[in-house]
Amino acid sequence: MRFDDALFNWLQIQVVAQARPDDKAAVDTRDFFELILTEDHKIAGLRIEKTDETMIHVRYEQEGRSKLKMYPREAGEQLLADINSNPKYN
Repeated sequence: MRFDDALFNWLQIQVVAQARPDDKAAVDTRDFFELILTEDHKIAGLRIEKTDETMIHVRYEQEGRSKLKMYPREAGEQLLADINSNPKYN
């Protein structure tokens, strides 16, 4: 899986897992993407550093260097919005 795809997928499911800590499927899926990122792409220290009105800031280390990637907040929270809007999952 491409790094950018894995990181964005991790971000979306991390937002879901934080909002729904009892959702085992969300936690397991988040862990799956973390495994891809750590094993295949050699990153460490992965975390959401900050969320402001428009952006979500994701911090991680790769090859010994601290890196920051920013995503539009709306895109990062879209999966959670989709889940919350579907009565089947509530």
